[in-house]
Amino acid sequence: MTRGDRKKSTQKPRRDIYQEVTDRILELLDWGVAPWRQPIKRAGQADGMPKSFSTGKNYRGINVFLLAMTSWAHGYESDYWATFNQISRQKGNVKKGEKSTLVVFWKQAATKDRESGEEITIPVLRHYNVFNAEQCEGVVAPDQQPVEEPTELFVPIEEADRIVTSYPAGPVVQHTGSAAMYLPSIDTVRIAAPDRFETRESYYATLFHELAHSTGHKSRLNRDLGEKVSPFGSPDYSKEELVAEMGSAFLCAAAGISPPTIEQSAAYIDGWRKKLKDDKKLVVQAAGQGQRAADLIRGVMAGVNSPDPSSS
Repeated sequence: MTRGDRKKSTQKPRRDIYQEVTDRILELLDWGVAPWRQPIKRAGQADGMPKSFSTGKNYRGINVFLLAMTSWAHGYESDYWATFNQISRQKGNVKKGEKSTLVVFWKQAATKDRESGEEITIPVLRHYNVFNAEQCEGVVAPDQQPVEEPTELFVPIEEADRIVTSYPAGPVVQHTGSAAMYLPSIDTVRIAAPDRFETRESYYATLFHELAHSTGHKSRLNRDLGEKVSPFGSPDYSKEELVAEMGSAFLCAAAGISPPTIEQSAAYIDGWRKKLKDDKKLVVQAAGQGQRAADLIRGVMAGVNSPDPSSS
C-alpha cells in the first residue's frame, strides 16, 4: 500500500447533506406527522414559525419544513432553535438523551476558476445541528416567558365525552404536546389538552378522528395499520385518513355536534378523495369502514378481529 493509498483509506467518507435532508423529510412523512388540520392553539407567544434562538430571525427555505415538522412530531411548544454552542454560551445545556435536528444553509466560498484562474465565489451547502428550546435546560426562549392569558375552564360535551369514555377496550389516550396522532405500535392516542383547542367541538372531532384510526389496530378491526403509519400522501395513508374522518363525522353526528364540524370534515374528505383521483368506489368503501369504526367505539357491534366486508 502506498502512502497515498494509506491517506485515502483514513479519510472519512464525505457527508451527503442533500441526501440527509431528503432522508429526514421522508422519515418525518413516514411517521405520518404532516398536519392535516390544526385547531390547536399555540402556547404563549409562539406563532409556529421556526426561529433562531441567537438572532430571533425566522428560518427560511427547507429549514422551515424540517424544523416545523420535527416540532409537530415531538410536540414542541417553542419555535426557537439553537446549536449546542449557542446554548452553552447562554449557560444552559442540552437534556440528556436529546437528539439534534439537521439545518442547512448556503455559504459563499472563495475559489479559483479552473479555466481562467480568476478568484471567484461559489455557493456551498453547509450544515449544522440544532436543538429546540424544550430540549434544553437553563435557557428560556422568548415564547417560553410566562404570559397572562385568560383561562377558560373546559366544559365537556356530555354525550361526546360519554362516547370517548365508553369505548370498549380502547387505546391509551395521553393529553400532551401540541399535536394529535395515533401510534399503532403502542396503541396510544396523543392529543393536546382539551383547553388548547379553539372550540370544544374541534377537540372532540379531532379526538374522534384519532380514535377511529385506533379501530384499525390488529386487536380490533385489523385494517393492517402495521407498526407505523403509511407514508403521508400514499394511497394506503389516504384511504386510512378517509376512514378515520368518516368515522369522526359519524361520531360527531352521534354526539350531536355535527353542524359545527361537518363542513370541515367534508372539505377534508374531498381533499383526500382528489388525492385518489376521485375514486367514487373508494369513498363508499371508506364510509362503510368509517361506520364500522364508529360503531365499535360506541360499543354497538362485536366487530373485533372480524373482516370488513366493505374492504373486499
